Order: sequence, then C-alpha cells, then structure tokens
Amino acid sequence: MSGKTPFGPEGWTPARIGDLTGKTYVITGANGGAGFEAARILLSKGARVVMMNRSDERSSAAIDTLKREFGPDAGVSFVRMDLSELSSVRDAAANLLEAEPRIDALICNAAIAQVATQQLTVDGFESQLGVNHFGHFLLCALLFERIEASSGRIVMVGSNGYKMGDNRIRFEDLNYDQNYSAWNAYAQSKLAQMVFGYELQRRVQAAGKSVEVQVCHPGASRTGLIRDTAGTVTRVLAVLLSPLAQSAERGSWPEVMCATEEGLEPATYYGPTRFEMVGPVGACPLKAFVLDPQQARDLWALSETKTGVQLTV
Repeated sequence: MSGKTPFGPEGWTPARIGDLTGKTYVITGANGGAGFEAARILLSKGARVVMMNRSDERSSAAIDTLKREFGPDAGVSFVRMDLSELSSVRDAAANLLEAEPRIDALICNAAIAQVATQQLTVDGFESQLGVNHFGHFLLCALLFERIEASSGRIVMVGSNGYKMGDNRIRFEDLNYDQNYSAWNAYAQSKLAQMVFGYELQRRVQAAGKSVEVQVCHPGASRTGLIRDTAGTVTRVLAVLLSPLAQSAERGSWPEVMCATEEGLEPATYYGPTRFEMVGPVGACPLKAFVLDPQQARDLWALSETKTGVQLTV
C-alpha cells in the first residue's frame, strides 16, 4: 500500500462531506488539537458532537469557543472520562449510553505521548499503553452495541510512531520495567491501538456486523500532544521541527474522513501521503507486522483479561 489517494491530486478534504444533520459523533480527547478541529468540522456540517475528555475546565472552554462560532444551540456536549482509569471509562460509557440513543461514529483520538519516565496507571498499566490502548479497548467494548445499532463506525487514530519501537507487542514486559524508553513505550501503545483496530475490522467483517472500522494517522501536526509529558529534549526538538508540521486542522482530516467518507478500504492506513507527514490525505504504506494475526489474537485476549470485559463480535 504505497502512499496514494483516490480523491484527486488534492486528496480528501472536508468539502466532500455532505449534510450530517441527525448524526452523532463521539470524540475522545476533543478539547484541543486534532480532536477539537474534528469537532469543529463535524459541527459545521450539522452533526452533534459529544466530547469525552478528562478536564472539565478545558472542555467547558472548548465548548464555549465552539458555541461562539456556531451559535448557542450548537449540538456539542461533554462527558468526563479519564482513559487512564478503567473505572472512569466505565462510568463515562454508562453516562454516554444513557444520554445518547445513537452513535454514528466513535473517534478514538485521545492520546498521551513521550512520557519521560515510566509512569503506571491506577490499574497498573504503563501510562501510554493504558491510555492509548487499554482505555480505548474498554470504551469500544462498552459502546459497540450502540454503534452497531446505528450502523456506525469506529475510528482508531494511530501514529507513525508505531514504527519507531520494537515492532511488536512486548507481551513479556508490557510496562517496560526493563529499559524503559519514552519512544519505545509510546510506539508500543500506538502499535497496540492499531493492531486492535485492524483485528476488530477483521472480526466485524467476518461476523457480518454493520460496523465499519478504520485506522488513520494525523501525520506531523501541531497539536501540543507532548506538551505536558515529554522530556525537555523532546519538547525542544518538537519546537524546532514545528515549522515543518501542518496545522491541527489538517491533522484532523484523516479521522474526519474515516468517520464520514463512503467506500474506504479495509486493511488500509489513511493519513497525509507526503512522506506520511503532510500533504494530500489518502492511503499510506503500512508495515506488515501490524497485520500479524497471531499477535492480534494474543493482544485481544490479553486486553479482555486486563480490562475485565469481553468484546464479542
């Protein structure tokens, strides 16, 4: 799968989106960065958006900003959720299911990255793996039936960082208790999220379920992802390279495309196609180890055990 786009030389753009009135989109980590920009685009097309964020203060500020832009009746709301705590994910999912009769797409956008020193979640997971994978795995399991009832979609927002680590899930040392590296632990967390996405895609298709699953990445985007977690050297490097990155709005296009565009292909990795960093949005190269079926089955079983939920498709 070489970098290419079926959408013409300019790639996919939000101009392809039709009227989304009556549809509801749930986005994790939507109070800033690409998640916030995705919310803006979807609201501009008439959709309702539910943000699932950790911070009450930042969420309220984001909603105020969106309502100033789209009017006081704009269909945007907030459910508090901390992906690093499985109990919080369970409570948030219950609150969301009570409030929302339909979910047309769940966009798993939230992430933490480049955590400088090893940190464990309250459930005992390495923090990046806990937030980026296990939290989203549990959320997908708890919301799956509601998404299926709406013939909806699940969008996994991966990262090209998946190629920068060990190129496998370290089942023997998930938390990197030995030789912790911020880069390697982040790479594993995004690899796990992507492996899960493609396995869910395969299982949904095999079962004939009316859920579409897609995997994408934002490329190199100015989103502030590492602002609160990375070490000093990584933060300085990010600042130096920021002129080469695209805007957070452009970084949101792949996830919005995967949530709305018809006719997307399975086992495909969508994102900016110019060096997989910027440029037209389309299909990008995908390393074969991401699609390894045995690794996927092992990760699925482990994720069910670690989160205490069965995701039966």
